[in-house]
Amino acid sequence: MKNVAVGIIVINDQVLACQRRKTVRYPLKWEFPGGKLETGESAREALIRELQEELDIQANPERELLTHEWTYRESATGTEPLGAFRVTYFLVPSFRGTITNRTFEAIRWVTPEELSRMDVLEGNREAIRLLLKHRQTDAAL
Repeated sequence: MKNVAVGIIVINDQVLACQRRKTVRYPLKWEFPGGKLETGESAREALIRELQEELDIQANPERELLTHEWTYRESATGTEPLGAFRVTYFLVPSFRGTITNRTFEAIRWVTPEELSRMDVLEGNREAIRLLLKHRQTDAAL
């Protein structure tokens, strides 16, 4: 199982959605930025590093929103699913720098409602559901 840290960057009630490149697994699906933990890294440390690499920002992850496991069945081979992930989602309400797309096909600021209607990676749906729930109850993201 791969451990992944993901950032939900929230500014003015919008979140940053990132579209995967055409040439990678799950092409053109939308997702939150982030990536795999390296040896010895905490999820928070990995997220800070990944957001620097992918978006050229110094992120300030605030709190963990969700940790869950997800398996992409179409990636499973043999006895060990290649698509098995433990994903930790952090809310990122602030960062330093200007976002520069270094990795993705496209990036876009959208509301959680818009994101829920986009072609996102299935594993991200639970985090989007939680974002929508927070908005409906007027809870602060």
